[in-house]
Amino acid sequence: MNTGPQTHTSAATVASQINPALGAQNTTEPASRVLPTQSGNLGGQAGGGEATKAAKIMIIDDEPLVIRVVRRFLMAEGYKNFVTITDPRKSLEVIEKERPDVVLVDIMMPHITGIELLRLRRQAPSLHHIPFIVLSANSEKNIKREALKLGATDFLAKPVDPVDLVLRVQNILFVKKYQDGLKILAVRLEEQVKKRTQEIEESREQIVHCLAKAAEFRDNETGAHVIRVGKYSAVIAKQLGFGPNYCKKIDLAAQLHDVGKIGIPDSILLNPGKLSREEFEIMQQHCQVGCQIMAPLAKAELSRLQSDSREVVNGVNSPMLTLAANIANSHHEKWDGTGYPNGLKGEEIPIEGRITCVADVYDALCSERPYKPRFPKEKCLEIMLSERGTRFDPRVLDAFLQKLSVIEKIAVYHSDDKNKESDS
Repeated sequence: MNTGPQTHTSAATVASQINPALGAQNTTEPASRVLPTQSGNLGGQAGGGEATKAAKIMIIDDEPLVIRVVRRFLMAEGYKNFVTITDPRKSLEVIEKERPDVVLVDIMMPHITGIELLRLRRQAPSLHHIPFIVLSANSEKNIKREALKLGATDFLAKPVDPVDLVLRVQNILFVKKYQDGLKILAVRLEEQVKKRTQEIEESREQIVHCLAKAAEFRDNETGAHVIRVGKYSAVIAKQLGFGPNYCKKIDLAAQLHDVGKIGIPDSILLNPGKLSREEFEIMQQHCQVGCQIMAPLAKAELSRLQSDSREVVNGVNSPMLTLAANIANSHHEKWDGTGYPNGLKGEEIPIEGRITCVADVYDALCSERPYKPRFPKEKCLEIMLSERGTRFDPRVLDAFLQKLSVIEKIAVYHSDDKNKESDS
């Protein structure tokens, strides 16, 4: 507490401003003799009791004797964890480091006043949750209002009544403890929600893999094909500028591009020869069948998840499965409009369908099928380039070619041979 450069403040005067009864003490006595010696329960159990005794209390005042008096009052009630500051210029730094549970601060101090400290505190969001109690010999209402306006939790006028001091500190610490408990609970709940969300995502990924493999095995193809198509699609999407969430979704969704083959008769699906016109028309139906499989599943999944954990999926409409339905229905469309099932052209084709089309055709060309041998990479690229602007969206094909080195690494890592080894 600073009273000005021309005013000498004695120890007795400082003590009397904290508690009037101290003003009559002999000023030649040591500080420990000047301070009050009562040890009873000044604050009782109101507001927190023993649960708050371990709280860290910071006292900021330029007068050491004031600090000792306030600390003595609080120590008499069982508080023992104190941090004291006599140079207010160090206050914010020490508060940031020590993270006290409550701060008691004087108003009139050199260099930085209590009001200025409160103003600086407002600029540090990390300190907003720490309560400040202002102690001041200045009883002017405008000072009190300014302190409270700047975020002070309470205001005690000097001379401070020890009972009031203890009760205010105790109550504020109780509220602080309760608020800290709520924050801890919120963090734990958030962790549980994240864990549950991750479990749902992992479960959904496993279901996608199983369903995709079922479709591929039905077609005498390996499960590695659908994995590669998903990975290629994610690489292309990233190169086109899509964010990580979309890339993750298309990685999974593209693996279900041919799930509709489940609904195609074996006599057509497993025919190694050339299909008749009628047979090819039936084969083309796997696009609509795949869309029909995925679209109802998206709604059913949403209903199930909402009943299981409403907070986790609030507002979710299963975007990954919606994406998968679009891919199933559009990955055989062609940029020039000659594809199937709907003869869409150019930008009418969903971007996910255009991406998966490039990924699927490339992997099919590079893979052995009952009706064709495995083509060398040079021939695969020659065929792809020859259909740029007719079958393939030029921009999507260019993005694929720009990341060809990454595509090749994925092809090696998820090769059919490795997939067979992992299954055996």
